[in-house]
Amino acid sequence: MVNIVWLLMIVVGFLSALFFGRLEGTTQSALDGAKYAVELCIGLLGIYALWLGLMKVAEKSGLVKIISKRMKGIMTALFPGVPAGHPAMGAMAMNIIANMLGLGNAATPFGLKAMHELQNISTNKDVATHDMCMFLIINTSSVQLIPATVVALRSAAGSANPSEIIGTALIATTCSTLAGISAAKLLKKYS
Repeated sequence: MVNIVWLLMIVVGFLSALFFGRLEGTTQSALDGAKYAVELCIGLLGIYALWLGLMKVAEKSGLVKIISKRMKGIMTALFPGVPAGHPAMGAMAMNIIANMLGLGNAATPFGLKAMHELQNISTNKDVATHDMCMFLIINTSSVQLIPATVVALRSAAGSANPSEIIGTALIATTCSTLAGISAAKLLKKYS
């Protein structure tokens, strides 16, 4: 469905440019946009390599396990339907940690693994459990201690102070996560 929407937007844009006599400008903008996209991707490679490397070092050194153990009380309260020591807990903890460091792309594989493990626990495979919904809310709202991707994007765009948004991002994402958790806990009572 999304492919159809994108195709329609491109066709409508092309036809509008043709109709209003701006085809040359539209073509040049498309080429400039493609060039900027490549430059941006190359600029992001460095920051992603750094943070993904640090995550791997943290995982291999046991730091992630230590953090996961420290998170055990919170994780148990948030996900009461997941048995202690279940692989879903580890995958969810890794996902949350990666998201807190602003590494959405690094968090995705852990999120997929967590959902797969949560699905294995579920008795009704056609309905999302409360734990799955809670994890999805936390993954989506995700408290950002270090919004690495946004800082990298701002840096690549030439911002004079790319990290100035860290405080604001922390406040906004903390509020959104708390609101999401509260809503999930409240709605759980009515289901």
